[in-house]
Amino acid sequence: MKYLSKEKIENKKVLLRCDFNVPIKDGNICDDSKITKSLDTINYLLKNNNRVILLSHFGRVKGEEDKTKNSLKIVYEYLKKYFDLEFISNPLDLTVVNNSSKKLFLVENTRYTDVPEKRESANDLELAKYWASFADAFVIDAFASLHRAHSSTAGISKYLPTFLGFLVEKEIESLKPLIDNDDYPFVVIMGGAKVDDKIKIIEGMLKKCDKLILTGGILNTFLKVMKYPIGDSLASSDEEVLESVKKIITESASKIVFSSMFTVKRGNNNLEVDIHDIKDNDIIYDNIINDKVKEVVESAKVIFLNGTPGLYEREEYTKGTKNLFDTLSKSEAKVFVGGGDTASAVAKFNYKDKFAYVSSGGGATLEYVADGKLKALEFIMENEIQN
Repeated sequence: MKYLSKEKIENKKVLLRCDFNVPIKDGNICDDSKITKSLDTINYLLKNNNRVILLSHFGRVKGEEDKTKNSLKIVYEYLKKYFDLEFISNPLDLTVVNNSSKKLFLVENTRYTDVPEKRESANDLELAKYWASFADAFVIDAFASLHRAHSSTAGISKYLPTFLGFLVEKEIESLKPLIDNDDYPFVVIMGGAKVDDKIKIIEGMLKKCDKLILTGGILNTFLKVMKYPIGDSLASSDEEVLESVKKIITESASKIVFSSMFTVKRGNNNLEVDIHDIKDNDIIYDNIINDKVKEVVESAKVIFLNGTPGLYEREEYTKGTKNLFDTLSKSEAKVFVGGGDTASAVAKFNYKDKFAYVSSGGGATLEYVADGKLKALEFIMENEIQN
């Protein structure tokens, strides 16, 4: 793989794949970190007299009705604070690039091409070839999207010389201590809402770590399998998932740690209760860490955190997340934070500078730490010979 930092690309037309899939609330960008982390790569390419075509996905587009609410126009308006750029409203028509004097372009959501049939997310090579026809080089700077081999993250590499941008380089180099970890005890903390798509990742983590602390909605499913009462709380109902969780518990019980204290909504009240005191109609919204979890954290040398203990977006359910972050910040361990909602929570509660590294990736960071591979990078490496 070639790093952009080690190459001189100038006077070229460059396709630059970023990840501008930023969270939006009330029509505003509420966390701009994914955008700002790609500014170095954009500025470097422009400084070297390149014309730059920005590609990114934004949200999920499964039908025509999803397009309006998932337009990159909001990111275009944000980028206008930094650059003089042009917006290309149709990702299937980039001809404006050849007829414009602008140096920078932002193309509308690449996932628009998934309607009426999947092209982008199916890594349609004809689509990739079309985009590639407007450029001389391809730079991938969308670390948070590299766990998916899509046309815009992988396919383009079949047709253009491909380079890793500054953000991707920083992520790979910064996460190396987790990939090549030989500093133990190594503790992984996994939270968040759902377990269904994380079974393989949990299995991979258990092969690498000394202890796995489970929290948040993920913990609910484990509790359900272990026959603890969880009331009406969110948990998987997929039989295959439940069987996988049962197997994980059977084979790795000694590694799994969790706190038995929760904030539950009971009627109109929020109560802090022990797991044994949860009623049939209670809903768990927060997992409050206890001394058992603190002891594991305090004994660790390296910690990887992905996911939060509760619904931290609502003030009444922030205690678990704040307590966990506070405990982590006071430990002597090197703490690495996965991106996505976890990074947003870290920023929200002002812990960004308290940890060794906060990644920009969510699922990508998880998969990379679990097995050291990312689907888009694997595709690119396999096709380098054609570059």
